[in-house]
Amino acid sequence: MKKQVVLLIALLLSLSAIQQIHGQETETLFDGVASHGGFGGPVIKISDVAGTPGVWVGGRGAWLINLKQGGRAISLGGGGFGLATDHKVPDPNYGEPGTDYYTDIGYGGVEVEFYDRSHRLIHYTVSAMVGGGSLSTRMDNDMEYEGEDSFFLFEPGANIELNITGFFRIAAGLSYRFTNGISRAGFSDGDFSGIAATMTFKFGQLRR
Repeated sequence: MKKQVVLLIALLLSLSAIQQIHGQETETLFDGVASHGGFGGPVIKISDVAGTPGVWVGGRGAWLINLKQGGRAISLGGGGFGLATDHKVPDPNYGEPGTDYYTDIGYGGVEVEFYDRSHRLIHYTVSAMVGGGSLSTRMDNDMEYEGEDSFFLFEPGANIELNITGFFRIAAGLSYRFTNGISRAGFSDGDFSGIAATMTFKFGQLRR
């Protein structure tokens, strides 16, 4: 599953080369005018996983479209994420006796994000991702995965975004992950659903 997530992230990051459309002037921290367009970049998420802190890493890519109505814009794209931290399965009777098992989980989907006054130095966005993922288990220090649960995912979120330069933005915010379909090794949907703190780094080829 991790290999699939990495391939998905690489594909999404390639969207940063999308040809951008013209928009209105954008305020940035270090330089002046830029126009809206495509972006891609890495994402870090921190959330509770079965009662312990979990770190998710992945990426997003999208086409940013200027609506030309009061500086509003919308992006259409997608993303993929994988759990980077190790978490033991909660069922003590799972698998071979005396062996520690860990979870491996990843998800991805399509994402829509709305920007209010995106030309301003600091502005807010709201987003929603719809997709799915899979959860499997593995023995300690072993890359062989056992079984797999597929699940549905819905993740709305809100961010505060800062225009660093005409081609680089940072967004920080919160999302809420809903999962449906997880039931393996003592894990349930409640172990992966919940609030996540999110940091996104957006890179785009924006023209003057």
